[in-house]
Amino acid sequence: MNNYLKVKGHEGLYRDTSTGAIVSTETQKRKSFSATFNTAIEDINNLKEEISEIKRLLKELITNGSNT
Repeated sequence: MNNYLKVKGHEGLYRDTSTGAIVSTETQKRKSFSATFNTAIEDINNLKEEISEIKRLLKELITNGSNT
């Protein structure tokens, strides 16, 4: 950790002095966050698909309703 300075008051967090980025050295927390983030992205994508299906069905209802 040549270019890292400990972030005061935060265990496991360091600032990369060359980029200014905050880096976590707690691997398990990073993996847990990454898994949670990926699950959230999957949930969002599923919701997008479901909304698209609802829109398609509503359009179909409107089209069929105006034909009767």
